Amino acid sequence: MKLFFFKILLVSLFLTLFSCENKKSTPVPKPYKAGVVISFDDAYVDEWFEADKVLKKYNWKATFCVCRIDSIGAPQIKKLLELQKEGHEIAGHGYHHYNAVKFVAKNGIDEYIKQEIDPMLLSMKKKGFNVSSFAYPYGERSDELDQALSPIFKVIRGRDFEGLAPEKEGCYFRNSKLMYAFDIDNNHIHFNIPYLLELLDDAKKKNKILILSSHKPVKNLTENYQTKMETLEFICKYMKLNDLKFYKLSDLDSLEMVN
Repeated sequence: MKLFFFKILLVSLFLTLFSCENKKSTPVPKPYKAGVVISFDDAYVDEWFEADKVLKKYNWKATFCVCRIDSIGAPQIKKLLELQKEGHEIAGHGYHHYNAVKFVAKNGIDEYIKQEIDPMLLSMKKKGFNVSSFAYPYGERSDELDQALSPIFKVIRGRDFEGLAPEKEGCYFRNSKLMYAFDIDNNHIHFNIPYLLELLDDAKKKNKILILSSHKPVKNLTENYQTKMETLEFICKYMKLNDLKFYKLSDLDSLEMVN
């Protein structure tokens, strides 16, 4: 009888130790807070810098996806470095701003990386930018491109063109390094403030992260690919009033394992 109870004790001890070991080796994901990624594409550095002056009071953080880095003047590079120093993210948007899908169809994926990705990363690193996120020019992507660029970047962003009910939109973080953004430029066919409010409300109520993209912030609209400062202030005010978090694209990389 004593031997029987001794065996039970050993089995119990083994199971306890095994259970503890499993708990130690399995990372426990941290729940993330509802929030918004505000990203900008191209090279409207002066306008981005001016927008930052207006939006600093909200303690905002943004991701600036830069293309044609070697065509940007020294004063603008200095402004980008200052934005990075303030905690904003400087991401990649292509060396020449080629349409990736069209370029690859004509020249192949290796040539795309050789002409569009490698020189972009090399030049941006020399100028002091730590690039870990990439936004496709024109938002166009393919499975082949995603697969080729995934080892290079932590986060890869396209754009969302659906205009569906919020719960069906692709512009929320979905536990993947591959993501889409909802375009808040004035010329986007689905953009309007009431619909943007629906997306923000959905993020708040369901604890999601909404991903937005833009180009040139302006006070008054004069052409396509512009976003009114009024719209950006509306987003920042909503986030502050509803305790939503400002995320950068690279922040989402550490959230991949969250369920």
